[in-house]
Amino acid sequence: MAFINENFLDLKENYLFIDIAKKIKAYQAENPDKALIRMGIGDVTLPIAPVVAEAMKKGAEEMTHKETFKGYEDSGRGYEFLREAVAGYYRSFGAEVDPGEILISDGAKSDCGNIVDIFGENNIVLITDPAYPVYVDSNTMSGKDIIYASSNEENGFAAMPDDSVDCDIIYLCSPNNPTGSVYTKEQLEKWVAYAKSKSAIIIFDSAYEAFIRDETLPRSIFCIEGARDCAIEICSLSKTAGFTGMRCGYTVIPKELTAYDTDGEPVNVFKLWCRRQGSKFNGVSYPVQCAAAAVFTPEGLAETRKNIDYYMENARIMSETCDELGIKYTGGKNSPYIWLKCPNNMGSWDFFDYLLKEIRVVGTPGEGFGPNGKGWFRLTAFGSKENTIEAMSRLKKLLK
Repeated sequence: MAFINENFLDLKENYLFIDIAKKIKAYQAENPDKALIRMGIGDVTLPIAPVVAEAMKKGAEEMTHKETFKGYEDSGRGYEFLREAVAGYYRSFGAEVDPGEILISDGAKSDCGNIVDIFGENNIVLITDPAYPVYVDSNTMSGKDIIYASSNEENGFAAMPDDSVDCDIIYLCSPNNPTGSVYTKEQLEKWVAYAKSKSAIIIFDSAYEAFIRDETLPRSIFCIEGARDCAIEICSLSKTAGFTGMRCGYTVIPKELTAYDTDGEPVNVFKLWCRRQGSKFNGVSYPVQCAAAAVFTPEGLAETRKNIDYYMENARIMSETCDELGIKYTGGKNSPYIWLKCPNNMGSWDFFDYLLKEIRVVGTPGEGFGPNGKGWFRLTAFGSKENTIEAMSRLKKLLK
C-alpha cells in the first residue's frame, strides 16, 4: 500500500490562479468575441534584451562544438562567471556578497519552495499576510506550523515584528508581492534585530528589487548590518530581465550562517543547502547562465532598465488613475504592483467579477493571498502601455 504525504490534504483545493483561469475560460466561452485586458498574473510581456539574447545564442553555439561543449557544471552551484557577475551587481547597491555564497537556480519560486527541505518540521514559520502563496503552500506541504504577521491598511501593508511572538523561520518580501509595499532601512533593521533575538532565520525574497527607484530603500537584506548572521536571500531574473520563460535566479547564503539540530548543536546552513541541491538539482543550462551573466554587463543593465522603465510607466498610469478616483492603494512607486482597496466595500472576488463582466479587465482578488487581502485587489504593470491606458480609461468610466 502506498501512503501519501497527508500534509498535502491541508492545502486549499485550488491554487489562486487556477480559480482565475476557470472564471476567464467560462467568460470567454460565453463571450468569444470580447477580448480581455489581462492585468492579473505577474508575467512579463516585453522580450529579453538583445545583448542577453546574443549571449544565449553564443552559449548554445558553444554547445555544438566538442572544444566548448559543457556537460554538468562541476560545483553544482552555477558557473563562476555568473556568480562573479551577481556578486558585482550586489556591490553596486551596497551589499557585500562573496561569489562563493551565491548558488544559481532556476528561479526564486523554486528556491522559496525548496528551501523548506533543510528545516525541520518543528520550526514555527512566520509569514506576513497577505503573502505570495508559495511561502504558505510549501510549508504546509512539509507539515510546519505557520503563524502570521499582519500587513494591513493601518501599517501600510508592511508588517513589523512583535517581540512577544516566538518563531524560527521568517518570510519577508520587499518590494512585496502582492501589496507593492517596500521596507525601509529602519524597518528591516528591526526585523534583523528581532530575528537575532529569536535565533531565527529570515528568508528574504528580493525578486522585485530592480523596480526600486528610491535610493534610500534597501535592495537587499544584506544592506542591513547584522543580516549575514540571520538571513538567506532569494532573487530571480524573471522580472528583472524577463526570464519568466527562461528560468534563472540565485540564492545567497552567508557561509557563517547557522541553524541548530534538536540537541542545540549548530549546523552550517550553506553546506546543508549545497547538499540538498546536489541530491535534487542538476543546475541551470549553460546557455541560460550565459544569458544571465549578460544581464549584469553595463550594456545588459542599460537594456533591461529600459524594460523596467516601461513597466514602471504603466505603474505610474495606474497610480494616477487611483489618485484621480480617490482609491486607496499601495505600490506603484517602487514596485510593478498596484494593491488597491475595492470601491464601495466590495469583496475582492466580487470586484474581480465586476471588472471582468463590465469592462473586460482581469486583475487578482486580494483574498487569494490571505485573509488580510479581503476587500483588496492586485493589478500588475506588466502589460502593454496601450492596454494599460485603455484599461484605466475603462476603469474611470466605470467608477465615476
